[in-house]
Amino acid sequence: MTSKGNGKSSDRRAGKRKDRNKRVGTRIPELGYYLIVTDTEETEKNYFEGLRDSIPVELKDHLVIKVEKAKTAELVKRAMELTDTESQYRIPWIVFDRDQVKDFDEIIRLAEKNDINAGWSNPCFEIWMYAYFGEMPAIRESYTCCNRFAEKFEKVAGQKYLKKDRDIYRKLVKYGDEEKAIEVAKRCYKKCLENGKKKPSEMWPVSMVQRLVEEIQKKVVR
Repeated sequence: MTSKGNGKSSDRRAGKRKDRNKRVGTRIPELGYYLIVTDTEETEKNYFEGLRDSIPVELKDHLVIKVEKAKTAELVKRAMELTDTESQYRIPWIVFDRDQVKDFDEIIRLAEKNDINAGWSNPCFEIWMYAYFGEMPAIRESYTCCNRFAEKFEKVAGQKYLKKDRDIYRKLVKYGDEEKAIEVAKRCYKKCLENGKKKPSEMWPVSMVQRLVEEIQKKVVR
């Protein structure tokens, strides 16, 4: 599963949007316009808005991150609607958890089929945040994962973890290590592949959020 923001299909879409933008006078951010559609109003949304707000002031007009919410079953549909109907060129992503989602694998397949990048986590988004502290424990249930992460966060940061914390991204960067988190996530994904696991629903602990974060950070650190 790779980011398709720079693929041929995306290039064709980009060309169309550039022409449309010329007509309406809208300038396309040179480092990209990331559209992130998630199915939560708290953790993921707060995390990515924190990432957006961390972008250096001099780059804020060059790299745009917009976070939208949709029901889990409608993530791909909503991402497609926003990408196709709005004038600015988008690099679309959906971000969601395995949790108890029945059609988890199918949603990811549908996203890939429609050139939508999928930043999924199994069992939950907290497994990605856990990686900031150097590990992704082999936890299968989201409830257990959330509790274990909360314990880890409080131990390291000296404060309680709250899903509604709008400052969660800054705290993870302050008390953890983002570069290490990316490497830990890559290693866990590779291990699952080596063990013959191919379906996202079978791959745990795994998070693909690191691909989105790494892509954005490479554009920020130019």
